Amino acid sequence: MFRFAFLVHPLDLKRDVARKYPIAKWLPESWVEALLRRMSVKVLGKITGVRSPTGATTEGWLLGIPMTAKMMLADEKRALALLAEACHLAADLGAHIVGLGAYTAIVGNNGMELQKMSPLPVTTGNSYTTWTAVEATKLAAEAMGIEWERATAAVVGATGSIGKACAFLLVNGTKGTERAAGGERQMADGEVHLPPVAEVVLIGRNWQRLETVREEVTNGEGQSATGAKALVRMTTNIAEGLKEADVVITVTSAMDAVIEPEHLKPGCVVCDVARPRDVSERVRKERDDVLVIDGGIVRIPGEPHWEFSIGLPEDRTLACVAETMLLALEGRLEPFTLGRNISVERVLEIATMAMRHGFRVDGFRSFERLLSADEVAQIRQRARVAAKG
Repeated sequence: MFRFAFLVHPLDLKRDVARKYPIAKWLPESWVEALLRRMSVKVLGKITGVRSPTGATTEGWLLGIPMTAKMMLADEKRALALLAEACHLAADLGAHIVGLGAYTAIVGNNGMELQKMSPLPVTTGNSYTTWTAVEATKLAAEAMGIEWERATAAVVGATGSIGKACAFLLVNGTKGTERAAGGERQMADGEVHLPPVAEVVLIGRNWQRLETVREEVTNGEGQSATGAKALVRMTTNIAEGLKEADVVITVTSAMDAVIEPEHLKPGCVVCDVARPRDVSERVRKERDDVLVIDGGIVRIPGEPHWEFSIGLPEDRTLACVAETMLLALEGRLEPFTLGRNISVERVLEIATMAMRHGFRVDGFRSFERLLSADEVAQIRQRARVAAKG
């Protein structure tokens, strides 16, 4: 059996720290942050019971990094030192590979610097995160009555690693990936399939970088890599880019929310992959006619048990954790996803691994809370009323 470790950190200063230290909920935030500065890496708990239909098994540990995203951004040197400490602790525990969660996947050139300091291979989990973001968005669109192949999709943060890979899949689908990579083979049974949408809006802050992404995801003439006509537009104005979007995938590295209630049309789906999140809390409070999901939630095969909860049922996890589990199950002890460029071929490879081992996107989480099918149906109904009015 190959084992894994996965690194997490507080997303919400008081709420997440209180999961380990309940007294934190009663303390001022400045005190909690001061306490974090005095802490070292902690073993939060073990994960057991992960069993693939192939018979392969794995187990691992959650390791807590005592820094928020803003703390890491302000002091990357300390962040890298703590991440390296965590990797050495993982090796001492008996892990064979380390996965990076939330902002730990961004520090040090998206894991590249950490890999130089780590005794174990490191992966950001961004390949499977990319796939599940698109797959979950498609499933959510279907639940909201949106026709995928006629939809307008917007990618916020399109010049980033996940954003660019998501844009390629939205523009080309999975068949386009084969031809873009220089091959002509047909997708085989057991491989993942995804059709393209009708139109993609690339949204970012830098026009020149957007031009580069547009060239990479098309043939440079507004066509997809397969040669089919595909509308691909660009904008640096987020309000302009989102006003007609049926589906949105947002994955910036901003410290504060970038999507506000007035940006979204009734009935749209927003997949917020970013941590810290890109979608304003105001959207949750003011727009009950749009469906916001927190990236793809993945069902784990076997009978998994978590000694420390990350806020999901025990049989589900985030895609970045699932990628680390999958690599352990496969015995692929390598830095599968690192750096600012994500290979779309690797995205499809990890998605195919997931199918083989029984991992699948299952359920929607919105603002850290699982949604029921009835709640999604109610959002869809409110969207219909809002669109008519």
